[in-house]
Amino acid sequence: MKRLNEWIDGIAVLAVIMVITWGMFAVGDNMRPGTTPFSQDVYALHNTVLGVVTVIGVLVFTAMFTSIIVHSRKRNPEAAKFTHSTKAEIIWTAIPVLILVVMAVPATQVLIDMEDTGNAEMNIKVTGYQWLWKYDYLEDDISFYSALDRDSNRARQIGSDLQPSEVENYLLEVNNRLILPVNTRIRFLLTADDVIHSWWVPDLGWKRDAIPGMVNEAWTLIEEEGIYRGQCAELCGKDHGFMPIVVEAVSKEAYAAWVAEQQGTTTAQNTTTAP
Repeated sequence: MKRLNEWIDGIAVLAVIMVITWGMFAVGDNMRPGTTPFSQDVYALHNTVLGVVTVIGVLVFTAMFTSIIVHSRKRNPEAAKFTHSTKAEIIWTAIPVLILVVMAVPATQVLIDMEDTGNAEMNIKVTGYQWLWKYDYLEDDISFYSALDRDSNRARQIGSDLQPSEVENYLLEVNNRLILPVNTRIRFLLTADDVIHSWWVPDLGWKRDAIPGMVNEAWTLIEEEGIYRGQCAELCGKDHGFMPIVVEAVSKEAYAAWVAEQQGTTTAQNTTTAP
C-alpha cells in the first residue's frame, strides 16, 4: 500500500506539471499569434515545439521519479549487477535524433520564409538614431522622424507635473506613426546612423538589428487594420527605453489618401520656403 501511495504521489506531481504547461494556452500566457502570415507560422511552430518538449519532459521526469522511488537504496540495499545494453543505447540515441530531424523540417521552412524578402510591393527604409527612428518610403518619396510623444516625454522627467498614470500608452506612443497598408507585401531595409539598434514589433513576428554601415532586410504583410506597438530591442544608450515603435495598419484606400496628404504637405512647404 505504501508503494502504491508513492506511485500515486509521483503521478500527481507529473499531472500538475502537465496541467500548468498546457494551461498556458488556455489563459493566453503564451506568444502572440500576431497579425501576419509569418507571425502565425512562428506561433504555430512555437506551439508544436512546446508540445514536443513537454511530452519529452514528462517522460524524462517520469523515468527519473520512478528510479528514485522504485530503485532507492532503502528498497534495494544491494546494487543491481548488470552491464550496458547496446540495443537500449541505440534506441535512446536514435529517438532524439529522429525528433530533432522532425522538428527541424518546419523550423527550416519558417527560417527560409523569414529571409525571403522578394516580390515586395513597397519598400521602407528604417534608420535608427539615438533615440528615435527615421522612416523613408522609397516609392512615395515620404520621409519623417518618429520619436517618443510629447506627453510621455514630459511625464518621464523628474519633477514633472504630469504623472505617467495620466498618459495613455505611456512610453509606447510616438509623434509620427509608421502608416502601412494592409494586404501589401512590404520590404524593410534597416540600418543605423550611430550605434546598433533593433527594430521590434511583436505582432509582426520578427525583429531586426539596425547596424551602422550595414543594411538588414525583413518583410511583412499585415492582414488586419489596427495599431501595433513595439520598441527598440537593443541597448543603445541612456534613452534606449524611450524610442518606441508604433505601426498603424490602414486600408489601401486610407493609405493612398494619407500618401496624397503627405506629398501635398511637402509640396506646400517647399513652395513656401522657395526663394
